[in-house]
Formats: sequence, structure tokens, C-alpha cells
Amino acid sequence: MIQSAIWRRCGSQRQVWSFGEFACYAFVVAWLIGGPFGSAQAGEPIRKEYELLLKIPSPIVKPMIPSRPGTIIIGRGGCRYLTAAVVTGDQARADDAWKSIEATFAQQAKDGGLEGGGGPWYKPFDAHGVRVENMYFFLQELGHAFLVVQASPMEPHFHARIEAIRPKLRKACDFIQKGYPTIIPKVGHTANRLLIAAKAFGLCGLVLDDPRLEKSSSLLVKAALKRRDKDGVFIERGGRDSSYNAVSILMGTHLSLYLPNPELEAAFIPAMAWLKTRIKPTGEVEVEGNTRTGVGRERSKTGVPKKVNYGEVSQTLWYYGALHDDPDAIALGLKVEEYRRSKR
Repeated sequence: MIQSAIWRRCGSQRQVWSFGEFACYAFVVAWLIGGPFGSAQAGEPIRKEYELLLKIPSPIVKPMIPSRPGTIIIGRGGCRYLTAAVVTGDQARADDAWKSIEATFAQQAKDGGLEGGGGPWYKPFDAHGVRVENMYFFLQELGHAFLVVQASPMEPHFHARIEAIRPKLRKACDFIQKGYPTIIPKVGHTANRLLIAAKAFGLCGLVLDDPRLEKSSSLLVKAALKRRDKDGVFIERGGRDSSYNAVSILMGTHLSLYLPNPELEAAFIPAMAWLKTRIKPTGEVEVEGNTRTGVGRERSKTGVPKKVNYGEVSQTLWYYGALHDDPDAIALGLKVEEYRRSKR
């Protein structure tokens, strides 16, 4: 069902292409047929990322799996746990990860959002915006995980469970769609969050076969692409941030693997060029000049100064390297992950 939805979307796009767009399309088709991950078939575009992830190095994927079974991770972490367990072929851990998804949906309120979120100090509009943001943070990884599961040999094992949870997913997506007007006013100063929201709408739109959600995704991508500086680096609070620039590339990559967007994919190239310059020989990510992470300028909800997300930086470098045949990026990703482990 998801595969037919993807091809129906492709077929509904405008028919007059520029030469550059046609050349880009021809390159992608040639890559799918004969590229480094040539096992993907023209009739199975949904398998592209799953087959890519079968090659992800263990040091990069393993940190997404908790050390102890039975660990419940509310929100997006549980979805990442499911994705990692599926691509490593560990059905027992995938079943364990599913408990986190069920636990998160157990907190779903009647309006479709998650309980809590906006505290009493927020104005009503802002409080609603917080709840919308909390939900799309969860949904961007949930839609992603479901698409990976659908493409994997574990699909029959999870099919009934995904279908059973579909009404809750529908309700959650209706909640964020209704809350769309809150997104840009709340997070428009951060390119990465616009792309996180775009990923939620786009990938869940595919899961639910809902063009309305995909349209919202497209609008958010356009907004995010306007948040770049003259050199093509994604902007966070008016400047550059090595950690969040990586997150923008990663979220956009996840989305474009299922809903190709030549303009978005082209934007990754200059953003990655700058990111590479921020990786020290040790694998440490340079934070000098950052606008948000690693410099004490911004704190998390728990009051702790925000730090570089080394896991997402290493994943970003690996995805880019694998998709662009860039071994230097892959090597940097592994070096970043090695640095992260050395600091535990």
C-alpha cells in the first residue's frame, strides 16, 4: 500500500521538467539500477533506505539500541530503537522496542497530541505550539521506523501491530496538521526543526497515504531552504551551529529518500562541505562560533546547557558518504563516533 502511494505521488507531479531536473532524475534512476546499492528495484523505491542501512557500520547503529532489554524510551528514542533493531536483524530487540512505541501512545490525549507539554507559564497559543512540536518530534521518527519496517523481512511480523496502531497515528497526524499554523512562528528561527516537522508530515503522509500531510511537508521544506546563509549553511538563531547543521542534513536526507526533492538534496552539498571543516582530527566537533550548542548559549528543558549531538553528527556523515560515494565523509563519521565513545 505504501509503495503504490509513493508511485502515485510521483505520477501526480508536473510533467514539464527542465533539462537539469531531467538529468538529475536520469542520474537517480541509473544509480538505483547500477549503483553501489543496486539491489533496489525500480518497483520497490521504499526499499532504498532499508538496503542502505544494511551497510551501516555497527559503531554508528548500535548506540541506538539500549544496553539492557526492557528499557522503555518514551518518544522518538523508542522509534530509533525499533529502526536499529530491524536493520541489525534482531527481532527480539525489535519486539522490545515496540513496547516503547505503545508506551508513548499510552500518553496520547483525546485531541491526538501527547499529554503535558506546555507548562502553565505559556500563553495558550504557545502552549499548544509546544504540544504540536512534541508530537511531530515523535512522529518524524515513528513514520521513519514504520517505513523501514515495511521494507524489511520483519514486515509480516509487525504488520498487524502497525495496522492496529494506525487509528492513533491518524489522530496524531490530524493534531499536528491542525496545529500547522503554530510551527513556523515557534521554530522558524531553526532550520533543523522545520525539517524535523517536514519529515514528520512527509513520512507519515506516506504511511497514511495522505497528500495533505505531504503538502504540508513540502511547504516546511521550502521554509527551511530559506534558512541558509550565503554559503549554503543551515541557519540556527541567526548563525551557524555545527551540531544543528548536521541535524538539518540528516532529517532532510531521511525525508528525501522517500520523497525526492532535487533542491533539498542539492542543499546538502554546501552544508556538508562546511560540516566537514568542523570535525577535528580527533573526531571532536568544533563548537567555537556556534549559536546554540556547546557554548552555553542555550539550555535544554532540564536546564542543562545544550551539547553537540555526536550520534546524529556521525549518522549524518555516514548517510552522506554512503549516498554520495564519499569515503572521507564515512571515515569522519566513524571518527566522530570513536571520539564520542572515548568520552563516556
